Amino acid sequence: MLARQRQARILEQVQRDGGVRVSELTRILGVSDMTVRRDLDVLAADGLVEKVHGGATAIDDIATDEPGFEAKSAREQAEKHAIAVAAAGLVRSGTAIAVTAGTTTWALARRLGEVSDLTIVTNSVRVADELHHRGRRDHSVILTGGLRTPSDALVGPVAEAAIRSLHVDQVFMGVHGMDERSGFTTPNLMEASTNRAFAESARRLVVLADHTKWGVVGLSQIVPLHAADTLVTDDRLPQGPRTVVDTLCGHVVYVSTDSSTGRAQ
Repeated sequence: MLARQRQARILEQVQRDGGVRVSELTRILGVSDMTVRRDLDVLAADGLVEKVHGGATAIDDIATDEPGFEAKSAREQAEKHAIAVAAAGLVRSGTAIAVTAGTTTWALARRLGEVSDLTIVTNSVRVADELHHRGRRDHSVILTGGLRTPSDALVGPVAEAAIRSLHVDQVFMGVHGMDERSGFTTPNLMEASTNRAFAESARRLVVLADHTKWGVVGLSQIVPLHAADTLVTDDRLPQGPRTVVDTLCGHVVYVSTDSSTGRAQ
């Protein structure tokens, strides 16, 4: 069994039982204590489990915790890059798209220079700035305006009024968390409402979320899982959650992060 497969098995067990012992994992996986501890180190470094004496426990996420943009941009960089490359491949020349705020969608913005003749609507200061400095002359960029959040999203009535007056072919949405029952969520009530307006304005909803978002539940639901026409995630998503999203989401693209090429499996 490859290290990534072992880690996925461990994460599934922790999420199901709330915690796990090293001794139990050595028996289940048929590997040494040292191998299990290395796997737990990797999962803890990714923020997926909390190491404790003799094992690991699930992390209790705070529903209203909203890290700033700089803190989030340092996490899962390989996964975000690979997801952004795959998402850019879904964008067709000559279309109108929307890009919501977030570090994964910001990574997508850095790839949009590869696509010609786009109209891009965004409520992200960071995305708009990226498109201004690296964008093409045949791109038209519309920044919604609104109240700025810690994640540099523009939200609220001004943003929603601008979004509801427009109609786009696809919206590429970043999320704080995804869960079978809670759907796609965010800790910010106004950002949830603004993102719902984006989803309603688009013919297709494409959600960009790496494996660490699974099981994280923010204060407010944006949309349920079945509202996503496409989910782009990475191949470290455990098998249990894969079964859920494969069933509920319209289409799921799993990208490999082994070489950061962004190639879908």
